[in-house]
Amino acid sequence: MSLVIDDLAALPPGIEIVAVGFSRALLSDLGALVPARSVLVLEEPDVIAARRVEAIIDSFTCAGALLPAPTQDEDGALRFAATLNRPDGVRAVVPAVEYGVVVAAALAAAWGLPGAGVAAAETLRDKARLRAAVGGDVPQPDWLVVSTAEDIDQFRAKHEGRCVLKPTNRQASLGVHIMSPEADAATVLAAVAGADEPKLRASTLRRGTFLVESVLDGPEISHEALVLDGRVVFANTTAKQVRPGARPVETGHLVPGPLPARTANAVEAAVGRFVAAIGYRTGVLHSEWILVDGQPHLVECAGRLPGDHIDVLIDLAYPGSLLSDYLAILSRHSAPGRRQATATAAIRFLDLPGGVVEAVDGVDDATVLEDVVEVEVDVMPGDRVRSLASSWDRVGHVIVRSVDAAGASAAVDAALEKINVKVTADG
Repeated sequence: MSLVIDDLAALPPGIEIVAVGFSRALLSDLGALVPARSVLVLEEPDVIAARRVEAIIDSFTCAGALLPAPTQDEDGALRFAATLNRPDGVRAVVPAVEYGVVVAAALAAAWGLPGAGVAAAETLRDKARLRAAVGGDVPQPDWLVVSTAEDIDQFRAKHEGRCVLKPTNRQASLGVHIMSPEADAATVLAAVAGADEPKLRASTLRRGTFLVESVLDGPEISHEALVLDGRVVFANTTAKQVRPGARPVETGHLVPGPLPARTANAVEAAVGRFVAAIGYRTGVLHSEWILVDGQPHLVECAGRLPGDHIDVLIDLAYPGSLLSDYLAILSRHSAPGRRQATATAAIRFLDLPGGVVEAVDGVDDATVLEDVVEVEVDVMPGDRVRSLASSWDRVGHVIVRSVDAAGASAAVDAALEKINVKVTADG
């Protein structure tokens, strides 16, 4: 039976949650938390076709209906929200994907439900607007909106020839380049402009501009927060491993990330000032920071659940469920308390050269090691893989849970040593 509907008049009974965007991970996780067939998924027609959503959505037990909708038309979000009456029984609107954050906020506001706030959501979806909104409230790199190679060269001439160039409205490190003094600005700008996600990004999404920033040197972290009425009610810090070089793709995460007390306090204070600066109301924030001499400097922030399985790591490290608490605050239920971690969890992604896979060995050996929770390798002999240029190029990972950071790091290293993916490199 098809779950696709043409308008809300055809909505089946029992819908409680509206997910803006189609996310396999979110629907899988919701299956254990909400009644069967209680989630309405809104998604762009372009994305429904590209990802064959209509053919697979009924495999998720929580999915009750799929409505084609302009979920990525950020300029028309308020107009779209005004056309939909809140369905009876709906208690929460969840931005399921990065490109649905603004429409989710608009629907929540129109329906009188807790949400980010439209202005805050729009700020989070534009990295240049975010920089301007935060201003001097938290430390940031120097930055400038650019459109030409000449703009880039003039900026980096003031920063020893180095800079970061990125699109203002993409995700998953897509198009992010760290430029050395030797890099040709026109070549890099063309590569950044060509970075795309054709199966995830609809034609209605605004193109965005380009942002150039000074390079910050230091350890990278992310901070995951549940926010209720502008107040952080749950917080976690994730330590990151990042691939060196021009394409800074994250290759691993550790939860919770161990920080000196002084740095941890500085991060908490910076996040509080950040929330106030953008006027964020209720929901989840996944912010990224670089520690320069122990002080957090803002990289960027997303107004949706973290990717890269960080939500899984949080649930392994802390008692309770991040998604359950998120639904609670979006549904006006009691706010979760500040939970303390009882373990440490880590993920490491396979980092392969571009080429053709010749053999995959050691997966079973890695799976049975102590503290290993999950091993996933998504390639087989004959498959072509790409060198990591964004998160979408990853083809496998290892997840572990241990008593502390040292144990988790050792466990994930031991598992990766067992896995051997032989690749005949291109060239």
